[in-house]
Amino acid sequence: MSLPTIVIVGGGAGGLALATQLGRKLGKPERANVVLLDRNTTHVWKPLLHELATGVLNSSMDEVDYRGHSSAHHYRYQRGSLSGIDRQAKQLHLAPIVDEQGEEVLPARQLGYDYLVMALGSVSNDFGTPGVAEHCHFIDSPQQAKAFQRDMINTFLRYTDPSLRQHPQLTIGIVGGGATGVELAAELFDASRMLNAYGVTATDHQQISVHLLEAAPRLLPGLSERISQTVQQELEGMGVTVHVGTAIKEAQASCLVTGDDDVIETDLNVWAAGIKAPPFLAEQGLSTNNKNQIKVAKTLQSVDDPAIFALGDCADCPQGDDSAVPPRAQAAHQQAKHLVKNLVNQLEGKPLADFRYRDHGSLVSLARYDAVGSLMRSSASRGLFLEGWLARRAYASLYRMHQLSIHGAPKTGLAWLVDKLNRYLKPRMKLH
Repeated sequence: MSLPTIVIVGGGAGGLALATQLGRKLGKPERANVVLLDRNTTHVWKPLLHELATGVLNSSMDEVDYRGHSSAHHYRYQRGSLSGIDRQAKQLHLAPIVDEQGEEVLPARQLGYDYLVMALGSVSNDFGTPGVAEHCHFIDSPQQAKAFQRDMINTFLRYTDPSLRQHPQLTIGIVGGGATGVELAAELFDASRMLNAYGVTATDHQQISVHLLEAAPRLLPGLSERISQTVQQELEGMGVTVHVGTAIKEAQASCLVTGDDDVIETDLNVWAAGIKAPPFLAEQGLSTNNKNQIKVAKTLQSVDDPAIFALGDCADCPQGDDSAVPPRAQAAHQQAKHLVKNLVNQLEGKPLADFRYRDHGSLVSLARYDAVGSLMRSSASRGLFLEGWLARRAYASLYRMHQLSIHGAPKTGLAWLVDKLNRYLKPRMKLH
């Protein structure tokens, strides 16, 4: 009798943690075949992409190779891009993989499953705003983050020559005052200081201007007002120009046009306003919401197909108060941990448990010197407000917790030691 096959589509924070834990629990004792499908060959924790975009994070040091990781944790990795789901035959249709020259590396093929977990995460939502796709950087993937970093350094270099300058100050426009936009704004000033210190460019933080635009009445609308106000004060103290209650109606090559027809001249544009699940999810015959997220029951099963589960940003999971689980990394980790139990129960013919999201608070990084947020939140408490060095240490611990979930304690301890050594052996940022 063949073993049941569990296919996880997407190797992000939730998908990789789920594959790791299922590999240990079901793959190692040969109770199920666990397969992780992802179009990329490596994993980078998404909350760190803003650091990758400014060069503060060197992806070669922090990325996880799926092939090596799968071998060590008893699951199988397959490289592929999902193009369709045949629910009746329980087969996934995979698109061909091509290289940078357009040459086919892997052909189109099918992959069978008994249970399917969708963990595809999210992408930026441009809301159909004209010019955004053509003139704004997105930071949804390592590839996009690296593309921004190359463009950022080239723009800084051009600015050292007065004949190549487009504006009196090097100006970067960031649309979206959520965590990504806020953290990127802070990192840009830190990156400019380091690029100047290493002699890469003569442009320093006093010669750049960063505009952060948010359509809501305040920054970080999903967090408490105290956190929002503190973050805005910190950013403005760094030199960031914050625009709240400001929507963008058009992006152009060298400017952003607001809903009030004000024009903000820019050298670089970044779009970080809103998220949605990948659009093709709405074309698979499964119930989705207006953000393409798969509608799931509290067991994390699709409301249309009990053999299909979803977690993380691509799942519309209800909570008890007529709201949905928020699209946060901590939610994806909690759902991955819950799904391990539910999939084991599924194989053993036991009833599935409902998922209950627990908000442990939120932390926002303001470059390597500061952070702001709250911890230990509950329905009856706002939590413990943190800022400064202590908040920065708490923020750093979130990544260590992610590493613990996918590597275990010994390797996470070694990774921490290597990071400490690299502070003395390598530059603080990637310079190319």
